[in-house]
Amino acid sequence: MDSAQDTGERRMVKLLIVDDSNIVRRRIERSQQFDDLEVVGTAANGIEALELARRTDPDLVTMDLTMPQMDGIECITQLVRLKPEVRILVISALADKATAVEAMERGANGFLNKPFTDRQLNEAIAELMY
Repeated sequence: MDSAQDTGERRMVKLLIVDDSNIVRRRIERSQQFDDLEVVGTAANGIEALELARRTDPDLVTMDLTMPQMDGIECITQLVRLKPEVRILVISALADKATAVEAMERGANGFLNKPFTDRQLNEAIAELMY
């Protein structure tokens, strides 16, 4: 009875963390407090994120906007094209409304400003998970 279907439990939600800061990636990884959330990968830019997404098929992605090689806005566009049902939480220090609106128009489902508390992170993730 290992599978979620057999036991009636919720299935694991696969999380991909995308941020050019290793410190932020590790913080998100450590801060999340959900038993049914599994980190399937971390990426430092949009190109890495897309490669990992193709391999790991995440359900939920935390996405920074300002990154080298491919920014978060372009990555959101391509992730949604790859998997339309993916849930994307933008986590960014860019607090201007136009950028947040553009991210949402491209397919993001939530926005969290940096710096953030563990509680804010977990509340934002919970909103997209359940």
